[in-house]
Amino acid sequence: MRIIGGTHRGLRLTEVGVGDAAAHLRPTSDRVRESIFNLLINGKLFGGPSKNPVTGARVLDLFAGTGALGLEALSRGAAHVTLIDDGTAAQTLLRSNIDKMRAAASTTLIRANATKLPPNKAPGHSLIFLDPPYGKALGEAAIASAVAGGWLVPGAVVVWEESMAPLIPAGFGLLDQRKYGETLITILRAPE
Repeated sequence: MRIIGGTHRGLRLTEVGVGDAAAHLRPTSDRVRESIFNLLINGKLFGGPSKNPVTGARVLDLFAGTGALGLEALSRGAAHVTLIDDGTAAQTLLRSNIDKMRAAASTTLIRANATKLPPNKAPGHSLIFLDPPYGKALGEAAIASAVAGGWLVPGAVVVWEESMAPLIPAGFGLLDQRKYGETLITILRAPE
């Protein structure tokens, strides 16, 4: 597992092997991550590369696991990344990967349950990565918690990784949906 593009392209992240079933760690593959960022940065969803939602973004990575999605965004020009996960194994991986990228100044690591977020005391986030354990409806609960806690700015872009089509929250607009093997990527826009 590595950073695919940007200023830290090629940086190897701490490996979790095939994942940690007990901790529900299932890292997003390099191929799927590359596809996600191609859609965000180079795709027509946002009017071309000059209007992509990554550059300068405050990113929220829920169920962060290894932090690969959030740290990839940071490498590609995001301003700040908040990584949230409540697992012990994930916290160790996240700290290691933040250190490898020398990104402590542009990251915030929070140990919390993504479905029961505390109120946000920092500025809101415009790009949200959501990669919950598949098939448990945790993504829906995490989005509701993030909205209730003030974690999203109006019009935020949500990139949701699941094994099947998620229930889209009221007011959110579907921008795109793509299948990559067993992974379904859903891109949403939060209400304005």
